Amino acid sequence: MAAAPFVLATAQLPISGDARVNARHVRATMREAAAQGARLVHFPEGMLSGYAKNPIQDWTEVDWGTVREELELAMALAAELRLWVVLGSAHPLTPPHWPHNSLYVISDQGQIVTRYDKRMCSHTEVTRFYTPGRAPTVFDVDGLRFGCLICIEVNFPALFMEYDQLGVDALLLSAYPEDSVFFVKARSHAAIHNVWISLSAPSQTDTLFRSALIDPRGEVVAQVPGVQAEVVSILDRNAAELDIPLTKARPWRASVLSDPRYDTAGLDDPRSTDRTCT
Repeated sequence: MAAAPFVLATAQLPISGDARVNARHVRATMREAAAQGARLVHFPEGMLSGYAKNPIQDWTEVDWGTVREELELAMALAAELRLWVVLGSAHPLTPPHWPHNSLYVISDQGQIVTRYDKRMCSHTEVTRFYTPGRAPTVFDVDGLRFGCLICIEVNFPALFMEYDQLGVDALLLSAYPEDSVFFVKARSHAAIHNVWISLSAPSQTDTLFRSALIDPRGEVVAQVPGVQAEVVSILDRNAAELDIPLTKARPWRASVLSDPRYDTAGLDDPRSTDRTCT
């Protein structure tokens, strides 16, 4: 039985180096998303703590006690609103290890049920700021399966293939992008793997593209209406326009590697083996 339509909010907000300022934006957006019927709200990379390089230049600038306090306030509000939250933030490790670049997955009961730690960190990140993670993250809400990715990981097709094999319906891609082609790459992955992609980036990168929801055809179906805003979208597996990508294309692509009709290694035909014949 197909899942019922799912209401998801994608946020685009300014990110500063002050967790209290960032958290006020997060809580206001959570309330707005819940008021519009959202079941989950998705935030950009580094949203709570601030993102390294811009504006964080050194981890000594971050008050980790404040980050924890504000995270706990977001968790309490998630429980109050009965809202799932996927929130970007640095996650501190035990010194001298650098933090993970993470997405906290907060349930509508106000609990951190899992966390995604960015695996493919940039050269600058892995050299000066972050400890890479090591595993995918999958979680289910109301019959839909979600996966998480962060920013530069858009350049690694193997990660999208991995999530395809894990059966995700939607990917939550949080980013702090540096070029506009990032958006094209996200659309391509959505179309290739027939998944929804919620792309959440900060207000600072609005000149590159607007945060948006991309559907399993690779079509942009909703974009935030302003530099600082959120957009609420519906993920409906029963939508007529998604019949081919969801019920035909994706299952067919998954079957090809094990379908014996495509295995012609034993084909004994000289007109096949001779690639110079006419």
